Amino acid sequence: MLQAIRQKKERLIVGLMSGSSADGIDAALVKVSGYGKSTVVQTIACDTLNYSSKIRELILKCSHPETGRVDDICRLNSLLGELFAKAVVYIAEKANCELSQIDLIGSHGHTIHHLPLPEKISGVEVTSTLQIGEPSIIAERTGITTIADFRPRDMAAGGEGAPLVSYVDYLLFSHPERSRVALNIGGIANITVLPAGASEEEIIAMDTGPGNILLDQLVYTITGGKSRYDLDGERANRGKVNQRILKKLLEHPFLRKPPPKSTGREDFGETYLHWVIEMGRGTAWDDLITTLAEFTVRTIVNSLEKFVFPYHHIDELIISGGGVKNRYLRRRLEESLPRQKILTSDHFSIPGDAKEAVAFAILANETLMGQKGNLPRATGARQRVILGKIIPGKSV
Repeated sequence: MLQAIRQKKERLIVGLMSGSSADGIDAALVKVSGYGKSTVVQTIACDTLNYSSKIRELILKCSHPETGRVDDICRLNSLLGELFAKAVVYIAEKANCELSQIDLIGSHGHTIHHLPLPEKISGVEVTSTLQIGEPSIIAERTGITTIADFRPRDMAAGGEGAPLVSYVDYLLFSHPERSRVALNIGGIANITVLPAGASEEEIIAMDTGPGNILLDQLVYTITGGKSRYDLDGERANRGKVNQRILKKLLEHPFLRKPPPKSTGREDFGETYLHWVIEMGRGTAWDDLITTLAEFTVRTIVNSLEKFVFPYHHIDELIISGGGVKNRYLRRRLEESLPRQKILTSDHFSIPGDAKEAVAFAILANETLMGQKGNLPRATGARQRVILGKIIPGKSV
């Protein structure tokens, strides 16, 4: 029974995440005790299971309004559910853990489309988001209670459904005396502002713009799928910034929008990248990669300078996500933010490239315990709400 899981002193939870870069499934097995501010997390095992080129291309096809077909999306929902279930089995085996020992799965799924801005249809204002990776299949294949589909409840309460990791940042990284910003550089980059001693009501967060999404897709495109990302930022470090292109990129209207705000492939996906490539005709590929990397850095720094630094003195910046491994991004952030001490989430025993998977394990724990998992100043919701949908496992 769910009550029996709640009453455990410690719970083993698998968190699953498929990000906007569509490179694979991040899986993390964690041990969690407590909930809310009493939460204590220990990461036992984590890894990324890469998608095949065929599956990645199908995900990208289904994510675009001009190529996404309802039959393909329907099948992909089930296919990703099967793959997520296999990811749970894999991470359990890696940790030498029996599936029967795992109490809970928290799955973000994969976002096919995210439409946080209201549109009036037949007199009704509608916002929408769609995460696929059927959780009923995950629960059935593993026998483990699965909590998924976290974003819609926040949107039903008037929020944008993102960023949701801001509440987890608050639980993991807030400090009574140090003001911090938690920066996650995944496909999309987002920040959570954690003033010293702040309460939940004082936390703000926002997506800042593209993280790795454009960089990864450009490298994938120019290598014909042989490389999925710029390993360690080597190509970015070789190239030079094209200031003309960078200036045009920084004119994107999302960057001027005040928080709360969220974005995704709808703003910074294939259509946008094709425009960038066309604008960069005649530019060396390495220079274009460097320019996109600098675009990521500038959007992060500009968001801090415009929306954070005028109101808060920030002592530390805590970086997580796949972008942690990109040496160009790391170096340029350090150069651009000399007054802040820059740390990675690994410093807090949260593996940088598994941070979001860990986050959805924690959010699943909050849902299990009947706790609200969103922060209205981060997402724009009218109120705090319990997130996700619970699919019981075989043992419940």
